[in-house]
Amino acid sequence: MPIVFFTFALLLSLSSASDPTQLQDFCVAIDTPVFVNGKLCKNPAEATPDDFVFHGLNIPGNTSNKEGSAVTPVNVNQIPGLNTLGVSLARLDFA
Repeated sequence: MPIVFFTFALLLSLSSASDPTQLQDFCVAIDTPVFVNGKLCKNPAEATPDDFVFHGLNIPGNTSNKEGSAVTPVNVNQIPGLNTLGVSLARLDFA
């Protein structure tokens, strides 16, 4: 029994859960009506730092509505560099 446990532990220590040869590191979105696992990709040589930045989460939303709240979404439409990463977030403001 100890040999089986040791062998199993040794095999687990040799396994890897990462993909060192990813298909792409990033896929900056471009506006197009065609969707392929997200939006189509911009040429990586044309990517700029602004494709990965959103200025606006520090600005409070307008809460002077009947719900008394505001939502500031941040997804691939605001940060094109999030394309195909499955990441989005939102700022919620309550009066």
